[in-house]
Amino acid sequence: MAAGRLGILDFALMSTSLTRTVSFHALHRYYRPEWSENRNREVFGVLADPPGHGHDYRCAATVTGALSEWGTIVDLTLLDRILMEEVVTPLHGKHLNLEVPAFAYGRVLPTCEALAVYLFPRIAARLPAGVALDRLRIVEDATLYADCTGLD
Repeated sequence: MAAGRLGILDFALMSTSLTRTVSFHALHRYYRPEWSENRNREVFGVLADPPGHGHDYRCAATVTGALSEWGTIVDLTLLDRILMEEVVTPLHGKHLNLEVPAFAYGRVLPTCEALAVYLFPRIAARLPAGVALDRLRIVEDATLYADCTGLD
């Protein structure tokens, strides 16, 4: 083989990544019920105000694996279905504190970091053999996002 030229078998041996992004709108509130209203306001500022505030979130799932004979890592139809069932359907249009038990008042605050940690294992468990979830990014707005890369 000439220098600088790779055949399809060479590509099949390379680890490659692919990222698919989905969007959802959800509300959340930073509020600890065991604290007074004043303490919540002191710590969280306006983020503690009822009923909460919304974001147009983006969730980017990056998967890795070897290329198939068709030049793909994963069937996009399958990846889209997983993201729809694990991210969009359960979270879109929801108040995270009120409708997602993991983020109920008194439990984990629904930060973008906590959302990434919450979603990572749900998506990873549904991927086919040979495909791994490398990174799950939750983007809250243009200035804030969190990445989860699994358990260390």
